[in-house]
Amino acid sequence: MRELFFTDWSGLLNVLVCTVVAYLALFSFIRISGKRTMSKLNAFDFVVAVTLGSTLSSMILAKVPVLEGLLAVAIIIGLQYLLAKLAQKSSAMETIINSRPTLLYYNGEFLEKTLSEESITHEEIHAAVRTFRLERMDEVRAVVMELNGDLTVVKKGEGAGPSSLDDLDQL
Repeated sequence: MRELFFTDWSGLLNVLVCTVVAYLALFSFIRISGKRTMSKLNAFDFVVAVTLGSTLSSMILAKVPVLEGLLAVAIIIGLQYLLAKLAQKSSAMETIINSRPTLLYYNGEFLEKTLSEESITHEEIHAAVRTFRLERMDEVRAVVMELNGDLTVVKKGEGAGPSSLDDLDQL
């Protein structure tokens, strides 16, 4: 039972050293890689965050040597940077990496098909509207699910608003 809480002092020292080195290295890599690594997460960025967390955990608990873990972190962040640059230069890669915004509500109508596809309820739309400090649905032109899953509310009077999925990118 004692080993469940403590095995020896060298194990604790190993975790201490690995944690400090892994934390400082990850912090440095993230600062170097830019703001995108820490932006609101779309599916692409979520995979990177989970992978980084798993790698960091393995390093801290000494399941992999620190240098191997640091190499893995550098590769993960490098791949994210490379894929983001490819998406920036290629619309085909952009389509593969990022989803498109989804129109969920427009001009007084809930778009039931897209609500169903995105598993969004009417109450979640109402909550998003309240978050934007609106009291009534008749003040809303559109509700859009963004690339990262956030719901954006477009008020009436803020331009013409989207008339189709193709117009979402213009908002």
